[in-house]
Amino acid sequence: MQKSTKTDLKTRALMAVRDYGVNLTHFRNAMNEWAGLNATDMECLRLLFQKGTATPTELARHTGLTSGATTAMLDRLEKVGLIERRPNPNDRRGTLIAPEKSSAEKMASWFESARKAQDVLMSTYSENELEIIADVFERFAKLWDEEREKVQTASRS
Repeated sequence: MQKSTKTDLKTRALMAVRDYGVNLTHFRNAMNEWAGLNATDMECLRLLFQKGTATPTELARHTGLTSGATTAMLDRLEKVGLIERRPNPNDRRGTLIAPEKSSAEKMASWFESARKAQDVLMSTYSENELEIIADVFERFAKLWDEEREKVQTASRS
């Protein structure tokens, strides 16, 4: 059996990253459909869970929606009890959007099977391998953030 070259391994790794992204998108789409939400609704929720709160303007910028479409999205998410609107203490005319207290538990239950499967998979790796895996994903996250910034800067020019 012939040993893989570094070029072969790099190609294999990049193909795996591509397939990971494609399959994650398919999974997210299936979850969105199952939950009765669209991709932008879920993207908004991911940002809110990451940040804690955001203004409607921040959510519009993050999702690429117009202000009217953002309001409609927030109305949908509020109606199903996933977000709440709060007064903005820094702007008395403004509003902050936050996840509804029960939404974290509700959404965690949606992803319980996936979390368990991830735990089983990650448990098969050694500590050294987990360090490498974490490093790769952290670097890819930074890479995609930097590439997003380049695209957004170029589109403003």
